[in-house]
Amino acid sequence: MKYFLIAGEASGDLHASNLIRSLRAYDKDAVFAGMGGEKMHEAGCRLVQDYREMAFMGVVAVVRNIGKVHRNFRIAREALLQERPDVLILIDYPGFNLRMAQWCKRHLPDTKTVYYIPPKVWAWKSWRVHKIARCTDLVLGIFPFEPAFYAGFGYACRYVGNPTMDSIRAALSAPPKESLPHPCIALLPGSRKSEISHCLPLMLQAAQEVQRTHPAYKIVITAAPGVEDAFYHNLIPQADCSLLLTRDTYSVIRQAAAAVVNSGTATLETALFGCPLTAVYHIAASRFFGRHVVNFFKHFVFHDGWFTLVNILSGKEVIRELIAEKFTAENIAKELTLLLDDKDYREAQLAGLRKLHTILGDSPAADTAAKEILTLRQ
Repeated sequence: MKYFLIAGEASGDLHASNLIRSLRAYDKDAVFAGMGGEKMHEAGCRLVQDYREMAFMGVVAVVRNIGKVHRNFRIAREALLQERPDVLILIDYPGFNLRMAQWCKRHLPDTKTVYYIPPKVWAWKSWRVHKIARCTDLVLGIFPFEPAFYAGFGYACRYVGNPTMDSIRAALSAPPKESLPHPCIALLPGSRKSEISHCLPLMLQAAQEVQRTHPAYKIVITAAPGVEDAFYHNLIPQADCSLLLTRDTYSVIRQAAAAVVNSGTATLETALFGCPLTAVYHIAASRFFGRHVVNFFKHFVFHDGWFTLVNILSGKEVIRELIAEKFTAENIAKELTLLLDDKDYREAQLAGLRKLHTILGDSPAADTAAKEILTLRQ
């Protein structure tokens, strides 16, 4: 069978590469093409576009790069018409992928469309669930509550396991690639330059405040794929020898005493490694409207009142969420101090983090997804 995959970010590139390997294990004649990154290429996918030319997030970035956005749609359409794949597999990246699903349904009706890691419609923009159902033949969710959510609208979604859980299991089966010589506080400021520039200065200010009373701790900043070191160096003091910049995120959070994490998949990764953490998220409008912005998000955007995947999956507050006007250096420093010094507070969070392994289960996501996809040819 011929497969065409579209991933628009680093995490999607990783998960798509694992899916490619699983599909090839069951379909020896499989041929892969798509839009993604180095990991997909290494797995045997012929790339027609690199995701680094596609990763425009937010209205301003999209408008600023509107020519590239239109070009990427054209590249995708032309490649699909040329390849005429048996299966189109979409990985996350909803702004682009939902449009491609609609286009494929109209112009390539014989191509089956699969959404692996569908948009988080349970968090916000729930109306998109109808568009997803109309434009796809198979929806493969990665959170255990997603099938029930889709069923509430009369649609099917199959839970295949969580790919982040797969990555953590694989990492835990071997020693860390990089050993840290000192206890450390990890800072994970995000994967996009806009969020890094908003988050890292406050994270750093808080960590340095805590470091004054905990001088043995190093501060380790984890760099995102595709973001050059120079970008981080412009945001951090050059002369501070207690700071370390690394790209080995998993090694860091496996060994860190505590972490401050920009909300997203990284919060779940950090939690699954058993690293105590607090989550932060910058909302620009909060500077002017304060708690009114948070209340809006809490009632109309957050899932059951929570913003992070850790708390959503747990159904309660396991980690402290410092969102919008609560995202201050003072609040971060206070939370870090609790996680480092208050044994009862720390252990209560660790107990909640351990339960996530049971909640997500042990189903290998890529392998299970591959088997579901192969049912489409029957």
